[in-house]
Amino acid sequence: MNDHRHLRAGHADRERVAEQLRVAVVEGRIDLDELTERIDLTYAARTLGELELVVADLPPDGEVPAAGLELHAVDGKVRQEGRWLVPSRISARVGRGGRLRIDFTSADCVHREVVVDIDAISWFGDVVIVVPHGWRVHDTEVVRLTGGTVHNPRGVGLAPGGVTVRLTGQVKMGDVWVRYRNV
Repeated sequence: MNDHRHLRAGHADRERVAEQLRVAVVEGRIDLDELTERIDLTYAARTLGELELVVADLPPDGEVPAAGLELHAVDGKVRQEGRWLVPSRISARVGRGGRLRIDFTSADCVHREVVVDIDAISWFGDVVIVVPHGWRVHDTEVVRLTGGTVHNPRGVGLAPGGVTVRLTGQVKMGDVWVRYRNV
């Protein structure tokens, strides 16, 4: 049996470990401060053995859990704002008279892409998505039915280290509003 721990680590090895650390944050195994420390160690690692030590107390590579955040406003208002940990998937459903606001400006996000699956089924149902400048929101996968509209300013570019929010689902009747804010 060969001992590969002394071999030099490559970019792909470091990226694999960094992704494993991001998954560990989402699963609640490490916090954001520990993520920062371990990411620094990951990109400073010279050998495969040094990389192994960074994740030695974590489960082997796995996928990000499918479970995400469900925000449903059948009628009334629901807000997700302030400091919160962003999962990779969010379900956003609004019904008659429902108003849902998802504000990412103070949130902690370890993902490069976040999927927000929208289901807006009423004339009076609105979804408002607020992202910091440097993030980008793609809405091309949202099906617009009847009177459904997505209001998303064009020409907003992705900054280095920015996050892409990919909207999916349907807007039957109602509106989705995307807002870009300075942080």
